[in-house]
Amino acid sequence: MERRSNGRPVADKAHGGDAYRKATELLARRPHFEREIRRKLEARGFDTEDIEATVERLLALKYLDDLECTRGFIRSKLRRSPLGRRRLRADLFRRGASPEALEEALGEDWLESDADLAHRAAGQWRARGGHEEASLMRYLDRRGFTKGDILTAVGELRNADSSP
Repeated sequence: MERRSNGRPVADKAHGGDAYRKATELLARRPHFEREIRRKLEARGFDTEDIEATVERLLALKYLDDLECTRGFIRSKLRRSPLGRRRLRADLFRRGASPEALEEALGEDWLESDADLAHRAAGQWRARGGHEEASLMRYLDRRGFTKGDILTAVGELRNADSSP
């Protein structure tokens, strides 16, 4: 193996070399989407050939998997706070999830319905001291829920408040 004067091995150009090393460093911190890795490597000045070789190798080794990364992102977000599919879709797209992985993950059975998530979000909002319906509606809208789910959650909260 060819070595530099400092004793470190020379990058293996056939597999992306330094680009591959940088990508694995990024992936060691947290999962990334394929598009996200490409963007980060481009921003660091790696050439297209090295980026392509790196991404191909990472995909072959299953270090990059947009569907699993999408599922993990959704689980992480929903653990912290309920969000609607509209918001999740926008956040995931902005991060770099592939449209196919995004749609598949958002359609899976393990994911609660938006109506249930909106109900849970409304309950959390109320528990933090929220009282004004208009404020709740704006909050749920920012969380990515549809108007129908928002109206249902507000109505359920109103009914819970008026029952003995």
